[in-house]
Amino acid sequence: MSKKEKPEETKEVQEQEVETAKEPTLEEQLSDTKEQLLRTAAEYANFRARSAKEKEQTYNNAKGSVVTELLPVIDNLERALAGEGNDYDALKQGVQMTMDGLMASLTKLGVEQFGEAGDTFDPNFHNAVMHVEDDTLGENVICDVFQKGYKIGDRVIRAAMVKTAN
Repeated sequence: MSKKEKPEETKEVQEQEVETAKEPTLEEQLSDTKEQLLRTAAEYANFRARSAKEKEQTYNNAKGSVVTELLPVIDNLERALAGEGNDYDALKQGVQMTMDGLMASLTKLGVEQFGEAGDTFDPNFHNAVMHVEDDTLGENVICDVFQKGYKIGDRVIRAAMVKTAN
């Protein structure tokens, strides 16, 4: 071998050593992967905690909105109870105004009332507690309502308690 070949071989060996030095070892790769997994797990735990906190806050805000809508009704009832007179008509008028205020508040909240005499019976919305045979009424017709039903959108909060005919 000539002297020229040795420096070239030495140069190739040096380049291989540099490339080997640049590549991380398996232990370093494993360590990096572990760190990434730990960071991902910590981020996920933080996300879950933040989501739970936001859910609780949303729930509390919703409750607060409902209570805010009902406070004027409570105020009206307190004023009616504080009245010193024995005037039945005034008391009845006050209760009617309070009921109207409550129904307006429920409407603002998206609550709908259903269940009227003459409506067609639907087991998804009505709970039939009595049945009567009456030739003057059609089939599956509600003839009496004992309790009105309430729903928000498609979700029934309370089914109407009714008496059906035929």
